[in-house]
Formats: sequence, structure tokens, C-alpha cells
Amino acid sequence: MTGAPDELEGTVTAFDESRGRGVVTASNGDAYEFHATRIADGTRRIAVGTAVRFTVVPALLGRWEASAITRV
Repeated sequence: MTGAPDELEGTVTAFDESRGRGVVTASNGDAYEFHATRIADGTRRIAVGTAVRFTVVPALLGRWEASAITRV
């Protein structure tokens, strides 16, 4: 893995453009939800199957969420 030590690599496994919600699955198998505002380039869209790097941050209700999502 390259980049900052707290970055993970994974793949976008789901994305609902109308809701702006998606799921990225890390290479270790852990899945994290995200909102379109967490896509770093500001596009608000990302295709399922896209390889990404991301960080994990606390979200609502004690969950973890993917953030700072960038395409690899």
C-alpha cells in the first residue's frame, strides 16, 4: 500500500447516485459506507468497481465511514 499509513485501498462495491450513498470494500474485506460528499475530487459520482484509496472516520451512531475517497 502506498500513501499515508492510515489510508486503505479497496473497491467501490455499491453506489446509489440518486441517494448519494455507497459502499467501499477494503482489500481486507471490511466494508464502509460513504456519502458522495466524501469523494475527494468533488464529483459526487463514482462507478461501482472503481479502485480507491480512502481513510476511515467516525460516523453517526458509532459507525465507521469511508472518507477522502480518491481513485487509484
